[in-house]
Amino acid sequence: MEQVIWTVEQDKIVITRAYRRLTRAMGTEVSSEDKTAIRDAYVLAVDAHKNQRRKSGEPYVLHPIEVARICVKEIGLGPTAVICGLLHDVVEDTPVTLAEIREQFGDKIANIVDGLTKLDGSYSYASPQAENFKKVLSTLVEDVRVVLIKMADRVHNLRTIASVPRHKQLKVAAETAYIYAPLAHRLGLYQIKTEFQDQCMRITEPEIYQEIAHKLEVSKKERAKYVSEFIKPVKKVIAKTDLQFKILGRPKSIHSIWSKMKKKKVNFDEIYDLFAVRVILDVKKEDEKQACWQVYSLVTDVYQAIPERLRDWVTTPKSNGYESLHTTVVGPEGRFVEIQIRSERMDDIAERGFAAHWKYKGLDGQVNMYEHWLDGIREMLETKHTDAIEFLDDFKTNLFSEEVYVYTPNGDLKVLPKGSTALDFAFSVHSDIGYHCQSIKVNKKLVPLGYKLDNGDQIQVFVNKNQKPKEDWLKMVVTGKARNKIRSSMKEERRKIGQPGKELLLRKLSHNKLSFEKNVDALAKYYGYNSRADLYYALSQEHIHLHELKTFDTLGDKLILPTKQKAVQATETKEPRTKIKNSKVNLLINGEPAEQYQFQLATCCNPVQGDDIFAYTSTSGMKIHRFSCPNATHLMANYGYRVVKAEWQLNHDSSFVVGLLITGLDDGPGVIERLTSLISKELEINIRSFSIQGNEGYFEGRIKILVCNKDQLNLTIRSIKKLDGVEDVV
Repeated sequence: MEQVIWTVEQDKIVITRAYRRLTRAMGTEVSSEDKTAIRDAYVLAVDAHKNQRRKSGEPYVLHPIEVARICVKEIGLGPTAVICGLLHDVVEDTPVTLAEIREQFGDKIANIVDGLTKLDGSYSYASPQAENFKKVLSTLVEDVRVVLIKMADRVHNLRTIASVPRHKQLKVAAETAYIYAPLAHRLGLYQIKTEFQDQCMRITEPEIYQEIAHKLEVSKKERAKYVSEFIKPVKKVIAKTDLQFKILGRPKSIHSIWSKMKKKKVNFDEIYDLFAVRVILDVKKEDEKQACWQVYSLVTDVYQAIPERLRDWVTTPKSNGYESLHTTVVGPEGRFVEIQIRSERMDDIAERGFAAHWKYKGLDGQVNMYEHWLDGIREMLETKHTDAIEFLDDFKTNLFSEEVYVYTPNGDLKVLPKGSTALDFAFSVHSDIGYHCQSIKVNKKLVPLGYKLDNGDQIQVFVNKNQKPKEDWLKMVVTGKARNKIRSSMKEERRKIGQPGKELLLRKLSHNKLSFEKNVDALAKYYGYNSRADLYYALSQEHIHLHELKTFDTLGDKLILPTKQKAVQATETKEPRTKIKNSKVNLLINGEPAEQYQFQLATCCNPVQGDDIFAYTSTSGMKIHRFSCPNATHLMANYGYRVVKAEWQLNHDSSFVVGLLITGLDDGPGVIERLTSLISKELEINIRSFSIQGNEGYFEGRIKILVCNKDQLNLTIRSIKKLDGVEDVV
C-alpha cells in the first residue's frame, strides 16, 4: 500500500472528525466532569503524538481516538476507559511520563495506562512478548479494563493492518490467534472474538478467506429469501402469545464456516447452516427461563427439532456468563437451521461479555460467573513461574472454549475445561486435596487419576497425608492450577534434596577463602545449569563434583573460570550442532542468500517453494517453517523476536518432499494402478514412497512425492481428487 502524504490542514480535519465520532458514540449520559477529563486527554494525546505517523501515513493520534471509540461503542465501557484509550500509547511512545499522567488524571487512570505500557526493552528476557503478555494479564484481577482496552487496541490494529509488511502481519495474526481470541472468548466478547478469528484467517489464508467471502456475497439474496420464509411461521406462532420479541437472521462468520468445512471435510456448497436465527425476548429477569422454553416449544411445533443438537445454557450458563438456548431444526428443503433463543439481557452479555455483565451485576440473584475464574488467575499469579512462557501456557489452559460439568458428592457443580481428568478435579476442589490425593471414585467406581471426566460425573476424592505429587502427575492433568501446584511441589521437593549440595558448596568455597555470592552463579553457568537450585540438586545427586575447584585460578575471593564452558551436562545429552545446507534450495533470509546461515526445512510442515514461510532461529541454526505450520502460532506468539523474514528465490532445479494422505472408496487393485499411473506417467512426478490400506470399503493411501513448487503440488492434488473413487486429498 502506498503511503499517503497528509497536509497539516488535512490532519486537523480528520482528527477533529474522528473525535466527533468518539463523542457521538459516548451519547449524552456523560457528566460534565467526565467530558472535561476526556477533552483534556484528547488534547494531551494530540499534542504528544503530533510528530508521529502510522505506516499508512495518517496521523498516529487517530489510532488512540479509534481505540477509545471501540471501548465505548463495541465493548460498552465508560468514560474511564475512553480516557485510558486516548492515553494508552503516550507513555510508551512519547516523552510524556507516567508521573505526569498521575498528576493530571489521578491514580486510577495512571495505573491502567501503566498496565497498557510495554515493559522497558532494555531488560533481557527469555521472551519479551510473553513478559508483556504476563504484565497485561496480571492486571486482570485488579482492573479488567486494562485487558478490555488492550482488546480494542488489537481490534483497530487488525482493521488497519494492510499497510504493515506481510511478515509482520503474520506475527500479529499469530499473537492474536494464540492469546487474544481465546481471551476474548473467555471474557464473553463474542463479536470481538469472531472478528479476531476472521481477521487472522484473512491474513494467514487469504485465498480461502476471499473465496468463502465471495460465495457468501453471491448467495446473499438467496439466503435472505430463505431466512425470510423460515421466519414467517415462527413469527406467527410467537405473536399469538403475550411475549415481546424480535427475530434476526445473521450469517455465520467466515472462520466458523471454514472450521466446519475442515472438520466435516466438505465443500462450501455442502454446508447448509450458513446462518443462525436468533429470537430475542423482552422479558423480566425472573421470567426469562420460562419464556425461552416456551418459545422453544413453539418453534419445535413448527419445525422438526434434532434432539442431540439441543444446548441448554439457560439452566446452566457457561463459565464466562453466556446464557442462551440453542437448538437445530430441519427447515424448508431439508436444510438444518440453528435457532438461538435468549432475552435482551442475555443477548447484551453474549455480545459484550464482561463489560455488559457488570452492567447487570446489581440485579437480584445475578451470579458473578467470573469471580471463580478470577480467583484462579489470582492463585496462578501468586505462584512463582520460572519464566513468562510457562505462565502463558498455564494461563491459556484457563481460556478453554469447551467445558465439562461435574459434581461433588454433595451435589455442588464444578465447571472444568473439556478433557480435564479426575486429578484436575481434586486440585480444583482444594490444593491440599490435590497434593494428598490417593484414589478417586467417579460415579461410585474406582478410576485411574488420569480418567477423563464427562458431563454429569459425580466425583469423590480419597486423600492420604503421606501422599505427595509425583512427576508423572504432570502428564495426567490439563488445567493450569493443577500443573502449577504439582510443579511447585516438585520444585520444593527438589529444593529440599538440593540443600546438602548448597551446604557442600558453601564449605568448599569457604575452605578455599572464596566468596559464595560472587561465585555461585558463575559456577552454575559453567556447569551448564540455568539456576542455583539446579546446581545444588546436581551436587546433592552427585551428578557433578567440585574437585576441579582447586585447579582454577583466582582473583582475590573470586574464581576465574575457563572460558570454554562444558558443552554437556551430566544429566542430559545434547545433539552436536551441525551446519545444514541444501544447495538445491534457494532462499533469502532477511534479504540475504540463505547460504550465509545454517538452515534446514522444518520436518513438521515440509515447506514447498511458493508457500509463505519464515525462518526461526533455533539452537541448531535456522529452521524454515510454513506460516500455516501447526507450530507457527506458538513460535511467533512466544518467540517473535527469533522469527526472521524468509522468502523463496526462483529456482527451477529445487525439489521438495511432500506427503499426501488420500482417502476414497476401495474398489480393489485398480485404485493403486490409477494413482501411480496419474502421478508417475501423466504428471511425471517422482514417487518416493507409497503405502495403501483398505478398511471396510474405504482405502487410505500415503504417498511421498517430489515436487518443484506449490503450483505443481496444487495441480497434483486437484488431479488426484478428480480420479474415480477418491474422496479427499490432504
